[in-house]
Amino acid sequence: MPQIVLLVTSPRLPAGLLTADAWDLVRRHPVLASEESAQAAALRAAGADVTVVAPDPAPVLAAAQEHGTVVWLAGPTGDQDMARALGLRLAREPALAELELRYGSWDPPGARLLDAVSVIDRLASPGGDPWKRQQTHATLAQYLLEETYEAYDAIEAGDLDTLREELGDVLLQVVLHARLAEELPEDQRWNVDDVAGTLVEKMIRRNPHVFADTQVSDVDEIIENWERIKRAEKARGSSMDGIALAQPALALAAKILQRAERAGVAVPLPQDLDLGSELLRRVAAARAAGQDAEAGLRRAALAHADAVREAEKDQT
Repeated sequence: MPQIVLLVTSPRLPAGLLTADAWDLVRRHPVLASEESAQAAALRAAGADVTVVAPDPAPVLAAAQEHGTVVWLAGPTGDQDMARALGLRLAREPALAELELRYGSWDPPGARLLDAVSVIDRLASPGGDPWKRQQTHATLAQYLLEETYEAYDAIEAGDLDTLREELGDVLLQVVLHARLAEELPEDQRWNVDDVAGTLVEKMIRRNPHVFADTQVSDVDEIIENWERIKRAEKARGSSMDGIALAQPALALAAKILQRAERAGVAVPLPQDLDLGSELLRRVAAARAAGQDAEAGLRRAALAHADAVREAEKDQT
């Protein structure tokens, strides 16, 4: 019986990057497609017989009758309408041909990140979104903070669906910053691949217990190795260098105390009676008790906000 093979490939992989089975298939049998594409060109360059025809079951069935087996090379979107039309026709007349679906390549994990990069590139390029094209790293800074806080809110609320969406908004900021950096002067320019490459190199370097032969006994030793490697990389003059000064004050205080402790520097806490000194002492006490002062104040503030809402209801 004649056979029609629907060959689906990933549009996110380089054209021509197919399984050995798919290459054997397209080299042995005629290939039909609804339009010219990079994939069709790659197959032709490798010796395959590729013909562009109308996306209709008739020419495909005719080719199958003539050659015994024919391959339909699906386009980037999978040609679902064509597949449905063929399926319905063969459901009515099953003796015409057999229909088989094969995957010549699959999306690798993280493939949709390529889509995100492509979409942001379109938005930030000429003819795209005027607002995004007007932005700079400085004008976007507030949105990076806002989106991060919204993701934090979702974590605190235990709302995983919202967290997924908010992390997408954080990713938008990362990809957009990288796209804008492509417009910098040549000696300052970088792109999203540079961002990802730097991250990969850092993770491999700072996790020698995974990517090298370093032996560790527990998580504490992993953290010690991380900090040691980080110190060697940064070559900072002080343990206070590199602390994000824009973070909320309680979190900033906790980070300063943590850095001092790891550096083995014991500086007495201020004993003044002003509010700032008192708060710093309380942050230190919270750390000693294994508590997060920032998170604690946040929970208390939100609980107070709920109490205010209830009081407002009583007043109406």
